[in-house]
Amino acid sequence: MRPRSAWQAITLRPLRFLASSWPWRSLLYLLCGIALGAATAATLFALFVGGVLLLFVLIGLVAFVAIALSGIVFARFERWRLRLVDMDPAEDPHRRPPRRGLRPWLLTRLREQATWREFGYTVVSLVALCWIDAGMVAAVLGIPVALAATPLYGPDMDPLAGAVFVVVGLALLPFAAYPITAWAGARAALTRAVLSPRDTELGAQLTEVTRSRARLADAFGAERQRIERDLHDGAQQRLVSLTMALGLARLDLPPDSPAAEQVALAHEQAKLALAELRELIRGVHPQVLTDRGLAAAVRDLAGRSVVPVDVDIELPHRLPAAVELTAYFVAAEALANVAKHSGADRARVRGRLHGDIYLQDVFDNGVGGADADAGTGLTGLGDRVDAAGGRLLISSPPGGPTLVRAELPC
Repeated sequence: MRPRSAWQAITLRPLRFLASSWPWRSLLYLLCGIALGAATAATLFALFVGGVLLLFVLIGLVAFVAIALSGIVFARFERWRLRLVDMDPAEDPHRRPPRRGLRPWLLTRLREQATWREFGYTVVSLVALCWIDAGMVAAVLGIPVALAATPLYGPDMDPLAGAVFVVVGLALLPFAAYPITAWAGARAALTRAVLSPRDTELGAQLTEVTRSRARLADAFGAERQRIERDLHDGAQQRLVSLTMALGLARLDLPPDSPAAEQVALAHEQAKLALAELRELIRGVHPQVLTDRGLAAAVRDLAGRSVVPVDVDIELPHRLPAAVELTAYFVAAEALANVAKHSGADRARVRGRLHGDIYLQDVFDNGVGGADADAGTGLTGLGDRVDAAGGRLLISSPPGGPTLVRAELPC
């Protein structure tokens, strides 16, 4: 496999490694670092002196801002020269400003963590790393070169001794490729870890996945509301009209006639279908939630529960529609589990807004032992809360009580 970094190149066979371009690339990488460090140090020193001298006229503040942002330029050169010893491209971690212009760019860069991380790396490079680069090159190459050049500064030296120094110096020179390449690889790994972490792109993808999931949750909520509206205004109204028509027809027929019995049976079936449709509409998207908010919708749930439920939801204002819908279905599923599995004789729903987090607790005094893997709907409920960016916490020890808490960001 063709090496893509200086570290991988060291693992090649000695002859292949020495014959490759990696030793030269590593040496050039270190020499560029020394030159870049010297140029940056001179520039920052000039900006600092100019800022101090012009501080009384406020122009010096511009110089200090330039010093704070110097890490951006330094890091850009570092990522560019990183290609000498690391073939994988180094991604720029900076975000695009929301608008064009100098002011949005400055505000974005000064608020970014990457800007100050690059500035810190610049300081560390000028204080330590560039000096280590220079020391490594001087020590590793200086000794063999000095030995090989011994006859030049010792004209009275014995020719045989001079030849020995030259041979030894030239023999040591190939071995200098290994420490130079090793340090260049370590230096590049440190640079990438600080200036262009390999998980930067993964983090951006994860953010986009999270946003896509939130958009899907909003789209599903809107689709539920549309279906509820269509059922409420369409099929439900037709069933109401059919029920009324059958009721009137039943009144016009003789009570004991076969036709009256058939119309009475159809009337009862129509009423059952209407009741089932209303329950279905509540399950899709309850109208009371849209019209009156979460507290009223949960009280409606409590009124239809076979287990007495106390509702204590106090909110200073309406929550976002997606949060209300998620919180409603958390309460609905939890109360359904209370009625089916808990054996409780009392339940309570409590909701409060703490900052930008809505906390909702569903508590019952039942037998406990609720298990998300037991088919009680808690797994799907957790997925719903997770899609809204929140957390679902369950405490249900054997013997009870059971607490289901939803934490939803608003």
